[in-house]
Amino acid sequence: MALDVPPRLTPRTVRTGIVAGLGAVCVLWGAQAEPSFRLDVLLASGAHLSGLLAGYGVLVMLFLMARVPAVEHGVGADLLARWHARGGRYVLTLCAGHGLLALCGYAAHGGADLFTAGAELLGYGGVLAAALGTLLLAAVGITSARSVRGKVRHETWRAVHLLTYLGAALAFVHQLAGPDVAGSPVVVWVWAMMHASVAVLLVWYRAVVPVRQALRHSLRVSEVRDEAPGVVSVVVQGIGLDELRAEAGQFFRWRFLQRRVWHTALPFSLSAPVKDDTLRITVKAAGDHTRRLRRLRVGTRVLATGPFGAMTAHRRTRRKVLLLAGGVGITPMRALFETLPGGPGELTLLYRANNAGQLVLRAELEEIARVRDAGLHFLLGSSAAAYDPLAPRALRALLPDLAEHDVYLCGPPGMADAATASLVRAGVPASRIHAEVFSF
Repeated sequence: MALDVPPRLTPRTVRTGIVAGLGAVCVLWGAQAEPSFRLDVLLASGAHLSGLLAGYGVLVMLFLMARVPAVEHGVGADLLARWHARGGRYVLTLCAGHGLLALCGYAAHGGADLFTAGAELLGYGGVLAAALGTLLLAAVGITSARSVRGKVRHETWRAVHLLTYLGAALAFVHQLAGPDVAGSPVVVWVWAMMHASVAVLLVWYRAVVPVRQALRHSLRVSEVRDEAPGVVSVVVQGIGLDELRAEAGQFFRWRFLQRRVWHTALPFSLSAPVKDDTLRITVKAAGDHTRRLRRLRVGTRVLATGPFGAMTAHRRTRRKVLLLAGGVGITPMRALFETLPGGPGELTLLYRANNAGQLVLRAELEEIARVRDAGLHFLLGSSAAAYDPLAPRALRALLPDLAEHDVYLCGPPGMADAATASLVRAGVPASRIHAEVFSF
């Protein structure tokens, strides 16, 4: 008996909901705004609007990262992460604008200088909470900046990112004391319910669901094997894993309950379809956490949240499909290579690597290609070489009808960006390039 398809919210639906909420916040501000041309009133009105928008923005950021399956399956984790990063910059700008406008408005109202006004404002508990919350959010934003992120260990970045929850809580304390929320019992109730709803989603999907799945499916490590230098496959055995409805191309967030790795959960794609109540991931050592995975002991209990990701067969729109992988990005492509429906000549996999020694799961890929009569090409060579195997001309030489294909793409960010640009120049519409790109 076929399992029901899990619900999915499209990117358009999620964007429409966010914009609708934004409009409601503006209406709330407009209904309570005091019409006046006095400087202090204008500044205070601007402070109220930016504060409400910042508070709403924090809620949206938390919701996007709450791991709600319908959102993750429909939008895709990488697009959600980009929305989250872009939205975070807007939120920090609104927080800074809110603080500056409030300070100037308070100073103009009392005829005081900015330093005196600032000292007086910090004497209010709600304002002090907001200031501390803003500083915590700023710390998260700084460590997430591209120029800083690459210099910070992933474990450190994750620890700092947890400050988002404390910053949001402090901001909520300030909002309940602010005039645009506290002035109406109905608004207080609605605002509190919005925060409570997001908090429930966060706790449920980030804490309760992983534990429940671990207990229900009894997930444990059954095998760890080397695949290539610095690359290992971890096989996880469980009970009733078909109930997870995991699809090829999707990933889980894995937490292995063993010393030195239990504290971090990272996303890894399935490198094979679910079979015989086993899940398999294939991981390249890219940090302390991933290097320690090769020392996992058989029998280690596993917390796995998911499945997540939208790079699945449901995105397919064409009969012919090209799978394009770079490095360890081969893992979801390998699962799709085995499971995507298609007859002889309708499925092609291109695997980009610097040399043959970096090819992962090569024997499996060659066997799948043989059994399915599918195309398989290894694009080897340094990215600094004169010949670019991902250039539009090179891609069209391998697939003359490339423009008629759907393309599934997974690889390091630089490779994925270059491949996407080449595919578009080769005639593939951007709407038919399906990718989820992650960097740590």
